[in-house]
Amino acid sequence: MTSSLLSLQALTAQSIDVYFGTYTKPNSAEGIYHATFYLKTGRLSAPDLSCVTPSPTFIEIHPNSKFLYAVSERDPGAVSSFKIESESKKLKLINKAATGGKGPCHLCISRDGRTLLVANYGGGSVASIPINNDGSLSEAVSVIQHTGSSVNHQRQQEPHVHSVNLSPDSRFAYVADLGIDKIMIYTLEAQFSRMLSGEPAEIKIKPGAGPRHLSFDPAGKFAYLINELDNTIIVFAHEAKSGNLAEIQTIPTLPKGYSGTSICAEVRVHPNGKFLYGSNRGHDSIAIYNIHPKNGTLTLIGFQNTGIKTPRNFNIDPTGQFCLVANQDANTVIVFRINQETGMLEPTTEVIKIGTPVCVRFML
Repeated sequence: MTSSLLSLQALTAQSIDVYFGTYTKPNSAEGIYHATFYLKTGRLSAPDLSCVTPSPTFIEIHPNSKFLYAVSERDPGAVSSFKIESESKKLKLINKAATGGKGPCHLCISRDGRTLLVANYGGGSVASIPINNDGSLSEAVSVIQHTGSSVNHQRQQEPHVHSVNLSPDSRFAYVADLGIDKIMIYTLEAQFSRMLSGEPAEIKIKPGAGPRHLSFDPAGKFAYLINELDNTIIVFAHEAKSGNLAEIQTIPTLPKGYSGTSICAEVRVHPNGKFLYGSNRGHDSIAIYNIHPKNGTLTLIGFQNTGIKTPRNFNIDPTGQFCLVANQDANTVIVFRINQETGMLEPTTEVIKIGTPVCVRFML
């Protein structure tokens, strides 16, 4: 299904399903939650428990909208496949697969829906797992172990793979490793769901930066890396043919003069390609940037702090009208309206309660 068709469907829909991944703790969350999001008003329905499963911190929905996949952030690491029940939107477990490492924290699905890639934070590795036609998972085809360390002796004594993201054409996998301050690049052999070292094989990041998450602009010309430890975003020019990333700008995520402790989490490009957003945990804000239409560079235009507490993850609805922020330490998900002219986030009264929410995913 093309992105233009998805956009048309989103624009004409009255509502959309949204799922939330969580940390499961006593008297808090129990698994994955579902709500209905109303696109005309920005209203979120009260959340329902879709399934009980341990610490499904990050989730992804299959391109065909029939299946959902969730990590279980434990040791040994596992990922689960679920069938999305068409009427109730409940999740029915299909099967589980080992991720080949401990503490899986992030995942993505290839454009053709045939491969699941998983980042193992605790184990410092990345895995590729075939997806079968019925949504079930086979055993991992590739498990690649990273090695090395970096300058932060508390956080970077060993590899910590924090995310895996595919290029828009799914030819290259970009694996952000916080522990070794590198983006490792792999080619994906789609037919076999296998990862191979790319050329270039790695992009070195400033020591101590702590690369975390990556987001592409809609045209695939630029990539934006948010660094957890030094609170910056790096802008890269993306060479689609070779997979190379060439750094063109580094910009802070915090206001000038801020002296408190803060670490970054998520980065997102608006569907219109004009704005970029990054989350700060400590400063407890979403940083908001304009994107230059030609060279992709960023200009910081402001922050939104209202109602935000430890924003682990956030997402923008497919129409680009609203931003949903998961407040991990406030046990809430809060809705902001996006000003289409300025990109600024405008508070609404929409807040729902979910225990330790981590991840927000819309079902297209």
